[in-house]
Amino acid sequence: MSTAVKQFHEEEAIGKTYDFQVARRLLRYLKPYIRLLVPALALTLALNLLGVLQPKFTQYAIDWHILPRRTDGLMLLVGLFLGTQLLRLIFSYFQAILVNTVGQYVMFDIRKELYDKLQHQEVAYYDRNPVGRIMTRLTTDVDALNQLFTEGVTDLLGDLVMIVAIISVMLWMDVKLTLISLLTVPLLFAATTWFRRGARKGYDLVRTRIARINAFLQEHFAGAQTVQIFNAEAKSLRTFDRINDEYRKANIETIFYYAVFFPLVELIGAVGVALIIWYGGYRVMQNTQEYTVLTLGALVAFIQYSQSLFQPIRDISDKYNVLQAAVVASHRIFKTLDQPVVILTPEKPLKAERARGRIEFQNVWFAYKDEDWVLKDVSFTVEPGQSIALVGHTGSGKTTITNLLMRFYDIQRGKILLDGVDLRDWDLTALRQNFAVVLQEVFLFSGTIEGNIRLGREDITEDRVRWAAQEVHADRFIRRLKDDYKAEVRERGAGLSVGQKQLISFARALAFDPALLILDEATSSIDTETEQLIQRAIERVMRDRTSIVVAHRLSTVQNADRIIVLHHGEIREQGTHQELLAERGLYWKLYKLQYADSRSVLATD
Repeated sequence: MSTAVKQFHEEEAIGKTYDFQVARRLLRYLKPYIRLLVPALALTLALNLLGVLQPKFTQYAIDWHILPRRTDGLMLLVGLFLGTQLLRLIFSYFQAILVNTVGQYVMFDIRKELYDKLQHQEVAYYDRNPVGRIMTRLTTDVDALNQLFTEGVTDLLGDLVMIVAIISVMLWMDVKLTLISLLTVPLLFAATTWFRRGARKGYDLVRTRIARINAFLQEHFAGAQTVQIFNAEAKSLRTFDRINDEYRKANIETIFYYAVFFPLVELIGAVGVALIIWYGGYRVMQNTQEYTVLTLGALVAFIQYSQSLFQPIRDISDKYNVLQAAVVASHRIFKTLDQPVVILTPEKPLKAERARGRIEFQNVWFAYKDEDWVLKDVSFTVEPGQSIALVGHTGSGKTTITNLLMRFYDIQRGKILLDGVDLRDWDLTALRQNFAVVLQEVFLFSGTIEGNIRLGREDITEDRVRWAAQEVHADRFIRRLKDDYKAEVRERGAGLSVGQKQLISFARALAFDPALLILDEATSSIDTETEQLIQRAIERVMRDRTSIVVAHRLSTVQNADRIIVLHHGEIREQGTHQELLAERGLYWKLYKLQYADSRSVLATD
């Protein structure tokens, strides 16, 4: 079973236990806003208590005025009834404002905490979790909690108060009739238990299915070009149709419980009212000494109370759905927040300064999973200011070495030293500030050219941005753009060529002034003219700093101080370009192979 499938099954099992612990943990987010929550709860209680008064006005109107045909005082009761409704309207307005304000603040805090936690997760976390699922945590799941705070908690408390108040008033009015009216409560509890179990299972399933849809959409929209190139639209649609159908079925299964439960509650409520009319009507007509006197007004008030009693019970059942969605979402959110960050700064870092640039790998072994070793007993040293090139077939471990240098992953055996200090003893922020990386696929953010070079660093001035762009020859094309350095950059740099994006990344690297530079296939997939510009940019950025160049094209690494040849995770050869050619080993074979390929391409052209 794949990791993704296992995770989905784990998510389907979420919410079975620990509801109390989840609730207690959620209360922590409400603490800062208690000054808003207390008035909101007070208004909720007032709203429901005012609702309890209204049937009594009906009783008094019938018994004191309508049956005796007395008009004096009737208008006062009508005024009190309308005044109560007006008060409820005012209280409801302010209660909604306060509750929703608290909900929005809490959602803001949770999203911020989630985003901060996700930003500090190691790269391996994103290898294991699809972006779509992570997006679901920050959007759909947090929105479910918003419903809990704005609709669930306060309304639930108000409904409970309403139930207690109504039953108390009914018992005060007539104990026997109250007991008769409550005969249907066991049926209601049985229906609610059935609904609760079915709805919970349905909500677990719905949340899991929407996470699958989000993951699928993110992946296929990001790879839309590949889908179209290989005419895979039909297959993609079939896959989406299957996932979408699973989501539809999960929702329909949940709707089934709604469709049965609410009419059933209405029926049970009608039976309760019928019992009141049967027994209470008999009492009203008898009014003998055998029975306590029950007036017609009291009977009408009882019917109203009975109907009002079933309304909050129905609401509680409906709020239970909100609570279930929130519990499931809370488990997911807290599971993400509780995920330990593996790559951390030590409590007392030994180094937190600009590096000189000496790198040393000592018998390094590394595997992304278990003991499937990607690097095996790798050892080499790079002196400050020296440039080395890592070459080898795809999968030989070149990019892995660069990832380990910035502690995107931690090694299983051996040591990696920077300036004689183990990377794990460096301050993590300081360590990564010493590096700049230029990748084959440059990632640009939505914003401006200047913003993409500066990346939020306030200490990088506008003058430095322009100087860096000029130094790497990016200034030429930037000045041709409308608004030059303020030109808008669309998502992922759409509208800019590969070469232009790479020149921007070189300007970014130079502006940050790192002690160490990593170039990972930085000259791939570009035309000859742009490559010449980039080669000059490389020379400028590499000047006076330790540089590691990862390349398949051996023509780009011939001037490196030293070339390290990797094969199946092991170092097979080291030396300069001429020394390695003279050995006639693996590097010589790679060089001859590429030279032959280039000659055949020229002959074809």
